[in-house]
Amino acid sequence: MPAHDLPLDAADAGELAELLEFLGDWLDGSDSTLLAASLQRFVGTTGYDLNELRTDLARFTFLLGADDGTRLFGHDGH
Repeated sequence: MPAHDLPLDAADAGELAELLEFLGDWLDGSDSTLLAASLQRFVGTTGYDLNELRTDLARFTFLLGADDGTRLFGHDGH
């Protein structure tokens, strides 16, 4: 895919970040064992797991500027 700028309105970026955070919270919830098994069936391999999906969601949230990196890097930077 060619690299190019894709303008994203700040309000849209905020909503997208909220959705990514919501999904991350859901994946961290009490059903994580069931979700991990479902993801493995969906992906069809053990090469991409729930932890990697959580990391991807945290990275995108960070890149959108909605997180200080706590979820991605595991600390608050202090």
